[in-house]
Amino acid sequence: MRTSQRGINLIKSFESLRLEAYRCPAGVYTIGYGHTAGVRRGDVIDERKAEQLLAEDLKRFEAVVNRECPGVNQNQFDALVSFSFNLGERNLLKSTLLKCVKANPDNLNIRTELLRWNRANGEVLAGLTRRRRAEADLYFS
Repeated sequence: MRTSQRGINLIKSFESLRLEAYRCPAGVYTIGYGHTAGVRRGDVIDERKAEQLLAEDLKRFEAVVNRECPGVNQNQFDALVSFSFNLGERNLLKSTLLKCVKANPDNLNIRTELLRWNRANGEVLAGLTRRRRAEADLYFS
């Protein structure tokens, strides 16, 4: 399965397009639509490169969700890819969220598990809370 346009739009809406490297709230250098691999202070890209980096990054997270959650529907898949894109595959793999999805993809506790992941450096961030709600809404739509 691949991320739908709806899923891509969700990710883009929260990642925003930044053509110059910046430090995200977690202190990681980021560019484009949330791309972090190899980004250094002072890096600059154009919109075409940002789209290319997003497509490459999505493949990695799609592979993890496809491997770990083969029975989910498109909206569930998109929400889990967005979650993984934002927090990293390691966090998905160790999460109670993933255990809930594997046990029963329709388990209503999945909403609660998504909403638990709204902190950066121990601090609750309104943007992460909004993102987790949007992912949960997509997951259950």
